[in-house]
Amino acid sequence: MEKEMNFFDLCVAIGRAIGRGCAAFGRLVAHMLRLSYKYWWIVVPMVILAIGAAIYTTRKDNQTYKVNAIALLNGPTIQQFEQVYMPLRSGKTLPGETSIAQYVVNKQVSGFETYRVIDCLHDETADYVDFKGRSTAKDTVKVQMKDRLCLQFKIKTRDFIYLPAIEVALMDYLNADEVLQQAYPTYLVNLQEEAAFNHRQAHKLDSLTSCYYYQSASSTMPGVYSGNGVAFYGERKIKLFLEDIYKQHAHMQRVDHRLQLATAPVTLENHFALDPAPVNGRMKTMVIFFLLAWCAACVLAELIDRRKAICAWLKQ
Repeated sequence: MEKEMNFFDLCVAIGRAIGRGCAAFGRLVAHMLRLSYKYWWIVVPMVILAIGAAIYTTRKDNQTYKVNAIALLNGPTIQQFEQVYMPLRSGKTLPGETSIAQYVVNKQVSGFETYRVIDCLHDETADYVDFKGRSTAKDTVKVQMKDRLCLQFKIKTRDFIYLPAIEVALMDYLNADEVLQQAYPTYLVNLQEEAAFNHRQAHKLDSLTSCYYYQSASSTMPGVYSGNGVAFYGERKIKLFLEDIYKQHAHMQRVDHRLQLATAPVTLENHFALDPAPVNGRMKTMVIFFLLAWCAACVLAELIDRRKAICAWLKQ
């Protein structure tokens, strides 16, 4: 009969497994250090070559940066946009006659990606971009916006002069798609009607502040007011709708701003901006190249150290 494991036994087993793993890793590092000392004439040249290659690949003209911009979807859904954006990611199915194709073929741009934009306050305002993909479509706290996406691609330092032209070519490619164009006119008409409705409502609220209201006293009547030949009983007051007016104007400004930006099926809320940290930073690349070269040199040294045993096994 199998014995049931409780939580304490499970923690002990996990701790022992982690301890054995750390001990094995320590023995591996110690063995690699011994190999490096014994066969230094193999390890040192490979490490020097790797560091030289890292310095060469991270020279200023060859450094790669990420470029980001927030795209507004004026009518199209995110699924429709992703279908149009998919050829840019692969580069293989991208039509050669498109304006962006020459930059992709010449490898002046690469690594096209999209990320969801998060609205934490539920006020239709972008709060941050979910670069790590931690949000879901059903998340009620980190709400994914349905009309915004963050576009990203990589560009090298020597190609910075082409960035404005690449931005124009990318937007021309996206807005030339028939599916995205079909969803745009209806959206634009609805947005114009919403903007006109907001202006009418703001005018109505503003006009209400010039009207007088009369509140009857509970026990005594402080006075009698007359207007247009009609007698009014009660306290004469003016009701202010300042809070409602401020809310209406804030909403009206957002809709007007969105209408101003909705000049095409896909527009940019801002121009493409460079991430200040390069993808292939010099220190990070040197560390990666050093570790790879050291591991490769240790493998080669291990093969040389065991060459007799390997030759004997091959002769069997």
